[in-house]
Amino acid sequence: MNPTEQILPLSIFMDLERTGPIPLYFQVSTRIEKAILDGTLPAGSRLENEVALGERLGLSRPTIRRAIQDLVDKGLLVRRRGIGTQVVHGQVTRGVELTSLNDDLSRSGQKPSTDMLICEVIAADAKIAEELAVEVGAPTLHLKRVRKADGVPVSVLENWLPEEFIDLNPDDIAEHGLYAVFRSRGVTMRVAKQRIGARKSTNLESELLDVEKHAALLTMDRTAFDNSGRAVEFGHHCYRPDLYSFSVTLVEK
Repeated sequence: MNPTEQILPLSIFMDLERTGPIPLYFQVSTRIEKAILDGTLPAGSRLENEVALGERLGLSRPTIRRAIQDLVDKGLLVRRRGIGTQVVHGQVTRGVELTSLNDDLSRSGQKPSTDMLICEVIAADAKIAEELAVEVGAPTLHLKRVRKADGVPVSVLENWLPEEFIDLNPDDIAEHGLYAVFRSRGVTMRVAKQRIGARKSTNLESELLDVEKHAALLTMDRTAFDNSGRAVEFGHHCYRPDLYSFSVTLVEK
């Protein structure tokens, strides 16, 4: 179901200075931003289309488009295929620590859900064997999931687990998250080797995350180890940067 289109009251734009030095697109952008921040445009609501808004305000479509693009760049609005321009649900910020995305979403007050795309046993290639410290060709459990927050896709998660975990129930993983299932098996996660980066989305990722083709994505590669030093999972994850970020606290030595 598409979110309800929210028509902004004209009173928000009554004080536009049409002959002043401040660009009109900037004036429109700041007024829409204020409406988002004060709740006039609530999270998840859909903005009226550019043509309709421009006609109501007596402004050109390029002016409205640039105003909206400013808010997209700030992470306040997102363009979604088949839906339109929507107020984001609020960005999830993950501290760079050993937590799961499912836990992060729950702590931020958002409802996590998962679409399980792949759950299969495959032979480890050289890369996966190195990360998990197993023999090339050893059985591994390959998982690929789309994680959503309040129904909006946030991340594509791909993981490989060593042989002892190939019997994990995919429904349990989808409902509770991988790390919660690990904990239920008595696995204590102690340390992880992690790398954060960025790249352009593939065509499939663009479709799964409901973003433009070749959109910028945050990425994280992680190998997690239990309290005995054994690798228990390797993951390659990609995230929508308009809905997700990492934070790091730096301390001077």
